Amino acid sequence: MVSLKLHDTRTRAKEPFEALDAECVRVYTCGPTVYAPQHIGNLRSQLFADLLKRTLLFLGYPVKHVINITDVGHLTDDADAGEDKMEAAAARAGRTAAEIAALYTEQWVRDRERVGCLAPEVLCRATEHIPQQIELVRALERGGFTYRIEDGVYFDTSKFGAYADFARLDLEAQEAGARIGDVEGKRNAADFALWKFPPDGTRRQQEWDSPWGRGFPGWHLECSAMSNEYLGAPFDIHTGGVDHIAVHHTNEVAQSECAFGVHPWVRYWLHGDFLVFDREKMAKSTGNILVLDDLEARGVVPLAYRYFFLQAHYRQQQNFTDEALDAAATGYNRLLVHAARCRDQAAAADPAKLVPWRERFQAALSDDLNAPRAIAVAWDAVRDDALGDPERGALLLEFDAVLGLDLAHAQPKEAATESDPRIDAQLEEREQARKNRDFAAADRIRDELAQQGVTIIDTPEGPRWRRE
Repeated sequence: MVSLKLHDTRTRAKEPFEALDAECVRVYTCGPTVYAPQHIGNLRSQLFADLLKRTLLFLGYPVKHVINITDVGHLTDDADAGEDKMEAAAARAGRTAAEIAALYTEQWVRDRERVGCLAPEVLCRATEHIPQQIELVRALERGGFTYRIEDGVYFDTSKFGAYADFARLDLEAQEAGARIGDVEGKRNAADFALWKFPPDGTRRQQEWDSPWGRGFPGWHLECSAMSNEYLGAPFDIHTGGVDHIAVHHTNEVAQSECAFGVHPWVRYWLHGDFLVFDREKMAKSTGNILVLDDLEARGVVPLAYRYFFLQAHYRQQQNFTDEALDAAATGYNRLLVHAARCRDQAAAADPAKLVPWRERFQAALSDDLNAPRAIAVAWDAVRDDALGDPERGALLLEFDAVLGLDLAHAQPKEAATESDPRIDAQLEEREQARKNRDFAAADRIRDELAQQGVTIIDTPEGPRWRRE
């Protein structure tokens, strides 16, 4: 079997994967801050983590997957200033922070399920782990890594010599104000809040007693505390978005390695890139967001969005357009047509014929979760004349353990394109001519169909046609 290689953000290289414990691979994923609806860009980060989990399971590794829900402590900027996003959302809506968190957590869980993500073994909320977060601050305090100023307890980054290493930070530039704004009393620009105090005279909905006074945890604290609670330290893999590298994950590394006395705290760091909308990051702050319900309102089934995600590598930005989504929906439906035709015959497959295809599929996934290559292998199997329907059905069902497209049960929509036996036959003849490199014959068939008002559209999944 080809060994799994993953691109580790810490080393900036593809590294052979070796589990810390053969009994279980321990994975932590940064989840949502539930102050607003979770858009399809947020879902991309979950689809990437799900692809990782499914690949590990496919390759025979048991997995314990932990995802957090940030329902307190995430301020509106990275300068440890501004409002808490949960408190601000509650004030705007005239509801409690708990109600806001419950509403958008439910939406996130539901949408995750609709795009085929496996449930995590642990789904943990920051507000339910305040004692663990307080204990983490106490451990840092005992180690001499903290100091207190008027608005909170802070981590002193000068006490952790490797602070800049993870994200290759320029701390001198930070001191000049390039990344983090000023908070009066901070010793270093990069220092971050561990425990925050409300402004004098302000009563927040979410605050707790602590050894340092009544307040609330900083955003970065929860992931270190909850991952340690459920996965221990060190653990295997931590995932998140590329926007987490320079601040959130850098701060997690600093506080965790100092509190737990381990280096590295996490063996492999994996980061997914953004979904972009007309080449601009999809984000609540810019207002250019779509939620899964918006896609369904257009007639696009949720799993077609998963198929869209699988067409790009997780470490590359993926541009969202209506045309790209429609093409993905058509491709997914065509794959369902093939699966529905042959999945009931899978039990009769010749096992020997499956082996080389399984190896190709595993090789794609083992190369840093290369989903586009894995999808291409599935389509090659569908179109290979050397395979019968039993083999095609068996391979599609096996591959779907990773693809997560419900190929065993989902039903295709009626005729994604028009159907005409005569034209379909000519299309098959053209495809055979192209395989034989008889391009003159293929062009002749295309021109004959064009004269009849029929346009051929070549797609990665094969040709389609429509009448003009």
